Amino acid sequence: MIVCIAEKPSVAQSIANVLGANTKRNGYYEGNGYQVTWTFGHLCTLKEPHDYEQTWKSWRMDILPMFPQRFGIKLISDKGIEKQFAIITELYKNADLIINCGDAGQEGELIQRWVIQKSGAKCPIKRLWISSLTDEAIKEGFDKLKNQEEFDSLYQAGLSRSIGDWLLGMNATRAYTLRYGREKQILSIGRVQTPTLALIVNRQREIENFIPKDYWELKTVYREVTFNSTKGKFDTPEEAQELLEKIKEAPFTVTSVTEKKGKEAPPRLFDLTSLQVECNKKFGFSADDTLKTIQSLYEKKWTTYPRVDTTFLSEDIYPKCGAILNALPKSYTKYLDPLRGKKLLKSKKVFDNSKVTDHHAIIPTNVTPGGMTDMEKMVYDLIARRFIAAFYPDCTFNTTTVVGEANKVEFKTSGKVIIDPAWRIVFQKEETPNAVQPIQQESANNENDEEKGLPQFVKGESGPHTPDLQQRQTQPPKPYTEATLLRTMETAGKLVENDELRDALKENGIGRPSTRAAIIETLFKRGYIRKERKNLIATQTGLELIDTIKDELLKSAELTGQWEAKLRKIEKKEYAAADFIKELKEMVWNITWRVRNDIGAKRI
Repeated sequence: MIVCIAEKPSVAQSIANVLGANTKRNGYYEGNGYQVTWTFGHLCTLKEPHDYEQTWKSWRMDILPMFPQRFGIKLISDKGIEKQFAIITELYKNADLIINCGDAGQEGELIQRWVIQKSGAKCPIKRLWISSLTDEAIKEGFDKLKNQEEFDSLYQAGLSRSIGDWLLGMNATRAYTLRYGREKQILSIGRVQTPTLALIVNRQREIENFIPKDYWELKTVYREVTFNSTKGKFDTPEEAQELLEKIKEAPFTVTSVTEKKGKEAPPRLFDLTSLQVECNKKFGFSADDTLKTIQSLYEKKWTTYPRVDTTFLSEDIYPKCGAILNALPKSYTKYLDPLRGKKLLKSKKVFDNSKVTDHHAIIPTNVTPGGMTDMEKMVYDLIARRFIAAFYPDCTFNTTTVVGEANKVEFKTSGKVIIDPAWRIVFQKEETPNAVQPIQQESANNENDEEKGLPQFVKGESGPHTPDLQQRQTQPPKPYTEATLLRTMETAGKLVENDELRDALKENGIGRPSTRAAIIETLFKRGYIRKERKNLIATQTGLELIDTIKDELLKSAELTGQWEAKLRKIEKKEYAAADFIKELKEMVWNITWRVRNDIGAKRI
């Protein structure tokens, strides 16, 4: 008998339907030589401190740090989990082959490996590795089953992450709680959680300590168009006032008019982080809301695997794109019609094997959706439009730059005129009264970009103008929203808008795309942050906790990003898991030593 195991009952049902395992049993499906069962996410977890040493049960500073000689796993204490695990163990006992159908990622691998280990399964194991749950993808995956050993490094990376989080979380949380916590107050410290909180606190401190500075801008209006002085900002009013007096009575003369043609490629396809960012900006969804919604779309077979960090597709997807476009709902017909009867464009900005490892960008599948919730419609719509736009030509535009002067003081303005909107028509606002929410037209760098046309100017023309001196103040940085925080986590503490630069920094991002939403939710649950409209604000507890932590390693987004890069290297067999654990043990030892010796500590 061949036993297949998925991560959720709904996924197991999809697989069972394809395999012909149509008989429903208690905890599994059976038929056609297969038994298809499931977990409920994690059934096993790393053992707790007291499972290793009874003395570790009490929270005492003198027993820290706690370093188990060998880490072990145990079944999560839950009646439903215990019942399902017993069913899985019995199936494994009689299996000739196990097919690991867990989610195709680090966490999915860890979940299933632990269950296999805990059950004591001895038979051969294969791995199903797919990017969508359509019948076609499942059949194709079963035709190309992989050897479990191919994913050993993926498991090692997941295990290292879990052990690293245990070492730091268990030891640092106890140390900080014992030294700085008030009665019954737990001060939670985490490898990713703490530097993420530090980002929010540091931004808040910047805003609180910001001292605005006055500056002045010299502008003039000629033919109802505002021109800006090329000297930029003035730090003192005297210098700006002197120039204003100089040009008041002088005519304004156009000295040059230049036109430059430009092209703008369609926006990138979505990875999980960019989808969470877009949903937060457009709809105010939390990162967790978006993750749950896209996971639902994936499990209903309408979109591909969501926990991805690439915005590219592999070249083998290209032949399937016509069928995917044809399966989109009829509401997209007017955007699809211009593509019909033509060979689909194949841009290197979309299809690039070198930018795809285990999974490709999030796209629709060839299954037409129906009966979606409002949230699912909104998220699906974003994904569908990006996918359609990827096959449109570049938008073309003219940028006109006009330079003029008044009494030798130079001014400049520019305007952008769209010649051919091309892909931009896919993002024009809907006029349909039943639309869930209109989509704003967007530019390739995800920023709303209003085009400003200019009247026809001729070099040498001259006339009256209205100069003006405007006093302004420098503005403090803006508080983080979930969108800007996700972007900053993705690039190890740097807020980067450029797509190429962001790709280069992703290796060192804090956390993984699939875990960042959970980290933000944890900060809310711990009472370290709260939300004001879209802004993330640190609470007094959050502020005091970060102020109390003297160890920069614990708070540094950049250093946490470097550990994340090492976990990725473990996955690629470029770094040893043992070295990663050794480094973390050294760090944990230093942290606990410093906290233990902080005698004059204040309570948070």
